[in-house]
Amino acid sequence: MLESPVGLDEASVIDEARRKVGLSDFGDECFRVPMRMLLASLDTEAALTPIGRFVQRQRIVDILVNRLRAEDHFRRHPEILEETITKPLVIVGLPRTGTTMLHRTLAADPRMYSVLWYECRNPSPFPATSCGGCDPRIAEAESQVAAMIEGSPELAAIHPLDARAPDEEILLLEHSFCSTTPEAAANVPSYGKWLDAQDQTSAYVYLRKLLQFLQWQKKQAGSRAERWVLKTPHHLGFMDVLFKVFPDACVVQTHRDPLETIPSLASMIHAVWILAADRVDPRDVGRQWSDKMATALTRCMRVREQHPDRFIDVWYMDAVKDPIGEVRRIYEFIGFPLPALAENAMRDFVARNPREKRPPHHYTLAQFGLTEPGIARDFAEYRRRFILDRGRTG
Repeated sequence: MLESPVGLDEASVIDEARRKVGLSDFGDECFRVPMRMLLASLDTEAALTPIGRFVQRQRIVDILVNRLRAEDHFRRHPEILEETITKPLVIVGLPRTGTTMLHRTLAADPRMYSVLWYECRNPSPFPATSCGGCDPRIAEAESQVAAMIEGSPELAAIHPLDARAPDEEILLLEHSFCSTTPEAAANVPSYGKWLDAQDQTSAYVYLRKLLQFLQWQKKQAGSRAERWVLKTPHHLGFMDVLFKVFPDACVVQTHRDPLETIPSLASMIHAVWILAADRVDPRDVGRQWSDKMATALTRCMRVREQHPDRFIDVWYMDAVKDPIGEVRRIYEFIGFPLPALAENAMRDFVARNPREKRPPHHYTLAQFGLTEPGIARDFAEYRRRFILDRGRTG
């Protein structure tokens, strides 16, 4: 039992992180303002349980620890920032459109770097860890995954959590406190509204820096890939910033009818919120995330109009029916050969990871305060351009 309220104030989390690792230099401290906004929102809006407050505070401390350790590495190994991130392939799309399966299929190609979940959670190596050995970050990540599924068993049916598998670099963006990860973890509407109006450039610059750091680590461990395959729906709302920071990025956009994806997304977010909160109104989840995704898609469509040659489209059912065929289309688009070795590795991954291995995922529109007419109205332009002419894709 926690005997006194867990503090969610800037000074104490900064002090704890510094004491924990004996380091003090965070480098660029532009993260402080968004962190401050998040702490205030967690403290006043999220209705956190005592354990929830502890977990949220600990995650913030862990992020600060990672920043301190990363900055220490940059100081001791300046060659890290000489790493080049060349022509990343970036998967974007509404959640629940098959992005995870497509991402992990492409990541099976040994010529592709990807961010593994344990690296997302802790991009900085733990002290006294040798490259190529048994990485203690893996065991910690596996414990975190087990705790999440124990606290909310329905997560196992919604998203294939795997500490060693490729996952979303949004968890790297989280290290700037400029990502939708906190909004997925708790009800923090004022933070989300404030963050949505901010320039995200500094966060994406730090994302690039962390990718350089991870690429350096992977090379130290013997990996020699050629380019990154990245994935997160978060980029939908910030494609202009993505292209500014990664000017040679190519984008795969996945598509599926929001009538199917939005309630599924709401179910996933609800399953995470209940891990930390006393009270969770499913209608809050549905309203916030439907609005957020509608705004993100609108922004993405505007950027597409300026950079039509940077995007290739993949529809959900096409990828389900013929994943390797869709991979071939993607590789042709980016001018990347697909040798037999890479294709066979992908086929092996697909064969070992059928969707049917996970339990069924049950949800309804009504439980999240959503309606078909409401979603059709809010996503009208997107559905007209990418869905209606093809019919339902779920």
